Amino acid sequence: MKQSQLFVKTSRNAPADEEAKNAKLLIRAGFINKEMAGVYSYLPLGLMVLRNIENIVREEMNAIGGNEVSLSILHPKENWDKTGRWGTMDVLFKLQSQTKKMYALGPTHEEIIAPLAQKFISSYRDLPAYYYQIQTKFRDELRAKSGILRGREFLMKDFYSFHRNQEDLDSYYAVAQKAYARVFDRLGLKAVLTEASGGTFSKYSHEYQVLHPVGEDIIFHCDSCDFAQNKEIVEVASSDACPRCGKGKVASSNGAEVGNIFKLGTKYTEPFSVKYKDEEGKEHIAMMGCYGIGISRAMGLIAEIYSDDKGFLWPEQIAPFKVHLIELKNGLGSSLYERLQAKGNRVLYDDRDLKAGEKFNDADLIGIPYRAVVSEKTGDKIELKKRGEDRTELLTYNEFIQKLP
Repeated sequence: MKQSQLFVKTSRNAPADEEAKNAKLLIRAGFINKEMAGVYSYLPLGLMVLRNIENIVREEMNAIGGNEVSLSILHPKENWDKTGRWGTMDVLFKLQSQTKKMYALGPTHEEIIAPLAQKFISSYRDLPAYYYQIQTKFRDELRAKSGILRGREFLMKDFYSFHRNQEDLDSYYAVAQKAYARVFDRLGLKAVLTEASGGTFSKYSHEYQVLHPVGEDIIFHCDSCDFAQNKEIVEVASSDACPRCGKGKVASSNGAEVGNIFKLGTKYTEPFSVKYKDEEGKEHIAMMGCYGIGISRAMGLIAEIYSDDKGFLWPEQIAPFKVHLIELKNGLGSSLYERLQAKGNRVLYDDRDLKAGEKFNDADLIGIPYRAVVSEKTGDKIELKKRGEDRTELLTYNEFIQKLP
């Protein structure tokens, strides 16, 4: 894409009404625009990053049998009355239509997926069943904060599984854990599998927490093994010996939750009569699991972690482009841009009539992994620099192509 045609403008100054690093940088770099507290629009560069995160998540959800759907955002009040959450969920956006009928804007989708599953599950042959979506959610947060880490409107992947019995649910839960580990590894996030309260349905649910100062949770974790618990159910204190390995010491850190998995049992299948008949014709209530990942939240965390005082250092797998081609004399970069495009490389071509310093500052702020410069000084060669590194290389076209992973 030619940068002169890109719907984006960078800014030198951070917005005065933002405190979070992720939002300041994302707005300055032209990835997002703030519409109001907790609500952001995603501009082309930001949408590219979101889509790359989505695609990684989608690939891993498909790999464990997920069927992708797109569920309604507007929910009938009756569904929420059936589960009792209309009057108990304090972040639920409630709307009244012109006909006086009440609706909710979906903060989560158990009240939609369970009655949907009821229409298609009737026999043991229909189980297990796996559905997921990547969908905008709405939550009436009293105090939206931390940029896109905690908003009133956000993008989330929610996955729901339906099973014959606890054994089958437990087995798939382990499969989902492994899939989540792959997702966060591919996103470049060191997410710690953390035990959290399982309510009345199981001893634990599990959160995926990234240990970082921006996090709002407190996580107690071992310095030698994988033991980690959320402070709400913690059974140890800092400096205690680890109850799992007995060797390490327990420390506490701030954690930012990017995902969670939960064994719901029959909490939502029972109100909506999601039943199946076994081999003998006997009816049973299906069991259910849910598995969430905050897509826009993950983007915010990556923005917090992969950045410096100049701007972003996007991991290659989610960067909006792979190469930032910078032309310092009009016309020199055009043929190289076309050759790179023809080879399938994702290229942002800075063809703007600006000074070199302005282009370099924008390149650092936007944070594309590789910067390639062509100018009178480089002649028929290309100056290659990796974002975050000081070293540059002067390469022929063939050497340049070989350097790009």
